[in-house]
Amino acid sequence: MPTTSDPGLVLLVDDEPPIRRLLRTLFEMAGWRVAEAETAGAALDAVAVRRPELVVLDLGLPDIPGADVLRRLREWTQTPVIVLSVRADEQEKVRLLELGADDYITKPFGSAELIARARTVLRRAAVVEDEPAVTVGDLTIDFAFRRVTLRGEPVTLARKEYQLLAMLAAHRGRVLTHKQLLTALWGPHHDDDVHYVRILVRKLRSRIEPNVASPIYVLTELGVGYRLALGTE
Repeated sequence: MPTTSDPGLVLLVDDEPPIRRLLRTLFEMAGWRVAEAETAGAALDAVAVRRPELVVLDLGLPDIPGADVLRRLREWTQTPVIVLSVRADEQEKVRLLELGADDYITKPFGSAELIARARTVLRRAAVVEDEPAVTVGDLTIDFAFRRVTLRGEPVTLARKEYQLLAMLAAHRGRVLTHKQLLTALWGPHHDDDVHYVRILVRKLRSRIEPNVASPIYVLTELGVGYRLALGTE
């Protein structure tokens, strides 16, 4: 596992040499080792052979669309993927998150933002999936005992409130889309019932947030979904 002094190997997938040079410079300055691929085929081979800790994937590739590369990767690996795109469309972001992207950054992007997001994605990926409990600030979700505490005091949650919080905690820091939450909590036939999620989030926040109007645990990604903070933000 990469350490703080050695963040590991990042694979940069982009068919434009100037963009790859820029990305290489940014990641090398941040201490990463860097590999490059300019086609989808080369990217898939590189992930299989070199096993990078992170993939930065441009969508506009010459041989296969980047979204299809992401879909193929998710058939066999959970290697974190940050998607780069010139499109800022919310529906596109939702689609890619549902395909398995860990984050989505629109071009042009700030260098500090990109590196910060890369580090966040790696911190999230380092979490052991079957850990018995998750703690964020004063909030603890104990999966083993299905128990939630806030500042050491037990919090009583309805069944679906706990299910929502546990799902966010299991993927903490990652945005879960409205569709993902609806499907998990209400089944596959509720794609359009976004208000179900909003009402449930409002109820959950009323039980765990110090200030419901300014939440620090369950955070909203406008037009996309929700995520559990990595720390009080």
